[in-house]
Amino acid sequence: MHSFAYRNGSMHCEDVNLADIAGAVGTPVFVYSRKTIMDDLAELQQALAPLDAHVAYAVKACSNKAILHMMAQRGVGFDIVSGGELWRIINAGGDPSVCTYAGVGKTEQEIRYALEQNIYCFNCESENELREINRIAGEMGVKAPVAVRVNPHVDAHTHKYITTGTNENKFGVDITRIEELYAIIAAEMPHLHIRGLQMHIGSQLTELEPFVKAIRKVSPIALKFKELYGIEFWSIGGGIGIVYDGCLASGKQEWWDAHPEQLTLRKFAEAIIPLLQPLGLKILLEPGRRLVGNAACLLTTCLYVKKGEAKNFKIIDAGMNDIIRPALYEGYHEIWPVKEHREQSIVADIVGPICESGDFQAQNREIADVKPGEVLAEMSAGAYGFSMASTYNSRPLAAEVLVDGNKWHIIRRRQTLEQMVADECLPE
Repeated sequence: MHSFAYRNGSMHCEDVNLADIAGAVGTPVFVYSRKTIMDDLAELQQALAPLDAHVAYAVKACSNKAILHMMAQRGVGFDIVSGGELWRIINAGGDPSVCTYAGVGKTEQEIRYALEQNIYCFNCESENELREINRIAGEMGVKAPVAVRVNPHVDAHTHKYITTGTNENKFGVDITRIEELYAIIAAEMPHLHIRGLQMHIGSQLTELEPFVKAIRKVSPIALKFKELYGIEFWSIGGGIGIVYDGCLASGKQEWWDAHPEQLTLRKFAEAIIPLLQPLGLKILLEPGRRLVGNAACLLTTCLYVKKGEAKNFKIIDAGMNDIIRPALYEGYHEIWPVKEHREQSIVADIVGPICESGDFQAQNREIADVKPGEVLAEMSAGAYGFSMASTYNSRPLAAEVLVDGNKWHIIRRRQTLEQMVADECLPE
């Protein structure tokens, strides 16, 4: 559950009126609820308590250092996919020794940096990568901790761009070859320390079946590797989905009571704990979206109303450069007026100012008939919102705000035009 709700005719985040933030900071602006993030983290840790389970927050979902600092203070580890993300964690006060480094394209510079910072483990994606890490570790006179990402060939039943667990994806090593590859590591790569095993089948999963199927498929291999190589952990990945359609209602317990089919953290834990407990391994879980997705909204202002021959348009000041999920993933976000509307709604497209036909946040959507100057809240914007933003069309990056009870703090100032071009140079 999250902390966004209408109160006295205006939408609030925790105890702060979103209209006040929009008035003070301007729009577009991402607004995060500290309580929502911390509550979801506590719920996940409690649900997994019967296991030796450790949360490794997927930094790519939302990488603002204030968010990372919150996670670090709660003893959370981190799942990273670049040297830049590792630097962010250190800059936010996090501990690199609880970082697992994934991704198919680690550079030599990044590998050296990660080894210098004493990360917990590299999650490797190919034999060539393992040989490169072995070479670099040898030159540095250290042993590099590694795990290999096994691809269990399980269909995650999610969007094709965020499915990662089939043999048609670029990620991981096929399950039919994983035992052979671990034997090669042990025999031919003396500068590697086999620390664990990893898998991840996709993102925004809303069914238990893919998780259970993948765990059942890989469990015998994890147990075998524990016996052969003494692995200490198995990372089962992340991907637990959130509520996008029905988001505002899902902030209330009665909504959950009326939707027993929804995947909850409790159901997830109850399904996987009996499968994982007998292994006697440390279990890593890599949630990103599940911890921050419903914890933020994007505030945007309606600029114009346009009535076309075939459609109505609400033109807003947030574009696909601010939040690209609808254009890239066909992602759905609920969009609500900050000032509560009770009159008749309208069917319209909500579109941004970017010079692209794909610049929309909603199409053929029944929404409140807002007028120019009214502020809208695009919900469930915490994951892959700001972290995937760009300055396309030379639009400065949005501001970010963190709400904590009845107080709020700017955690990223709105980018200025001067900052946007600061690193550009004219040739001499």
